[in-house]
Amino acid sequence: MKVVAFNRSVQGTGASRRLRNSGKTPGIIYGSNDPALAIELDHNALFHALRKEAFHSSILDLEIDGKAQKVLLRDYQMHPFKPLVLHIDFQRVSASEKVHMRVPLHFTNADASDAVKLQGAALSHITNELEVSCLPADLPEFIEVDLGKIEVGHAIHAKDVVLPKGVTLVLHVEQENPVLVNARIPSVKAADAEAAPAAAAAAPAAEAKK
Repeated sequence: MKVVAFNRSVQGTGASRRLRNSGKTPGIIYGSNDPALAIELDHNALFHALRKEAFHSSILDLEIDGKAQKVLLRDYQMHPFKPLVLHIDFQRVSASEKVHMRVPLHFTNADASDAVKLQGAALSHITNELEVSCLPADLPEFIEVDLGKIEVGHAIHAKDVVLPKGVTLVLHVEQENPVLVNARIPSVKAADAEAAPAAAAAAPAAEAKK
């Protein structure tokens, strides 16, 4: 994705407020052993870009005064109640250095699983992203998680996911192996299932009394 920005020569709280009033958003680029650079971006274009999933998890081509560089979105601040981006941070990336990034998960085949289709299980999504490490060229836009074979009472963990080539889990995720999604029978259905045998057993006794 391409992002257009401009050098920001004036800094400070007052300058940032005037910038926002003129339809711009202040920001900064840092990293890769180069000095941090203050920038400004068109607010409306940035606001719409932030609504796209890929903007948060992809290598971005940030163009400043006609020169492009590879960056990652690292942070942004929104106004507490207005649809207003107050500030945004980008980090430069090097083609030869691995990056750590949170990548969204796309869950597939949930409705096709026997747990859902035949047993009426509910799938609970515990997390919707994974933190991974890879070279910028290998960074996936998303990671697919196949739920087609999940079983009732079981869960899919981080280490169960098939990662794209060149992508690994970061160390703490590898060690913790968190649950991503689990399959459980809803409590109401479970209670009904337990009550059914008792009701069936009571039926002959009731008929006998008649």
